[in-house]
Amino acid sequence: MRFHLVTYNIHKGIGGIDRRYRPERIVETLRHCRPDIVLLQEVDDDVPRSRHHRQVDLFGDALELSHRAFQPNVRLRKGSYGNAILSRFPLTDLQHIELTIPLKKRRRALVGRCHLAGKDGRTHSLVVVNSHLGLAGFERNIQIKRILNSDAIKHAQQQTAVIVAGDMNDVWHGQGKRLFVPAGFESATGPIRTFPAIMPVRALDRIYFRGRVKLHGAHASHTAVARRASDHLPLVAEFEMT
Repeated sequence: MRFHLVTYNIHKGIGGIDRRYRPERIVETLRHCRPDIVLLQEVDDDVPRSRHHRQVDLFGDALELSHRAFQPNVRLRKGSYGNAILSRFPLTDLQHIELTIPLKKRRRALVGRCHLAGKDGRTHSLVVVNSHLGLAGFERNIQIKRILNSDAIKHAQQQTAVIVAGDMNDVWHGQGKRLFVPAGFESATGPIRTFPAIMPVRALDRIYFRGRVKLHGAHASHTAVARRASDHLPLVAEFEMT
């Protein structure tokens, strides 16, 4: 069974150039990607700047992705923002991986298990990890090691399909090669540039995978709307459960 997975830092739905809150641009951008699973970062919940929207439901309803999870990480005076998973498939076994480094912004990774129905009638299990890593290199090193040592990955069999994706802030891809690859992961996206959206020069967003899942291709969505909707472009990968 093939499926499209998207990782996208939506910047709270605020455009990277005009700084206007236009959630309809995020919706249009994601629809163009035809996603089955969406991993979102910087998702607002009940924040004045985004009209007090609960964005996990706003975007989930618009995309008809009924299985959802939201992870509030940064608490504001009113509301919060964090990571979210939207899925066409049932989503269970939600977990939170603590990634916060002392004196740094609070960060966590959101883990879920998607259950995909194959043509043969069997249900295939896929573990997805949605992460938004820190800006400093030492911070990301610690955070990636925490993800790899988490129960969701450490206790999973090597054949279990696992995808780790998100805004990695890994400009030179060094940490991915040094940490994810020795743990059995492959890069689905390599140095595909996603930031800044209007004229991307940095590959901040990444997708890694291992186990019973095959990659059929990956790209960043460069539509005119996507270049205005956020400060990142969405990263899209097509996979097949094997």
